[in-house]
Amino acid sequence: DNVPNFEAMINAVVANALPNLTAALKTQITNDIRNGAEPISKAPYRMAPVELKELKEQLQEMLENGFIRPSVLP
Repeated sequence: DNVPNFEAMINAVVANALPNLTAALKTQITNDIRNGAEPISKAPYRMAPVELKELKEQLQEMLENGFIRPSVLP
């Protein structure tokens, strides 16, 4: 009969944790934006035509060898 009552132990732990948990859930997160702030503008990465051709050839070879496969996402 020395079996611990796990349900009572869990209920005690949850009862002690819930006040702190509900206080944490009430915390609001804000993101203040300054007046006149704009997104950072950055030029897109451009690849030289020779590099792009080499990349496409490597990708095609990996596809044919089964190392990679096309995406099937909708």
